[in-house]
Amino acid sequence: MEYLSVHIDSAAVMTSETALSKHKIFSTLAQQAAKSYGLDAQLVQDRLNARESLGSTGFGGSVAIPHARIKQLDHSVGLFIRLPEPVAFDAHDGEDIDLVFGLLSPEQGSADHLKALAEISRFLRNESVVSKLRGASSDDALYALLTGQQDQQAA
Repeated sequence: MEYLSVHIDSAAVMTSETALSKHKIFSTLAQQAAKSYGLDAQLVQDRLNARESLGSTGFGGSVAIPHARIKQLDHSVGLFIRLPEPVAFDAHDGEDIDLVFGLLSPEQGSADHLKALAEISRFLRNESVVSKLRGASSDDALYALLTGQQDQQAA
């Protein structure tokens, strides 16, 4: 199984019972970014909203990849939320979303940002991966599926 190379802190991976709207999803991502990466939550939420105003980051298959550029970062970082119930997200295919991978990248480094988005998109288009993410029993299991930690610990 493939894993993502984007850095993801284990505290930035969660199942959220409270993110029941696009606004609350962005708020939750922002709080995760503050907790995991020391970023200003309001700045992250504002940047995610600004990017979303350009067009939905719901790309189909009940998955969204909201993303933003943050000046304080020197490398891309990830955030992941699994929702217990699908949420309206204005996705291009009209489907509600239940998996959200947030990507935050440095303001400079457009090529790296685009590579990270492409990698995440490919990863989340894999039906086997998505099925395992939806069926994971805990946040730790989600983290392991995203990063390969279980394989590394078994080695």
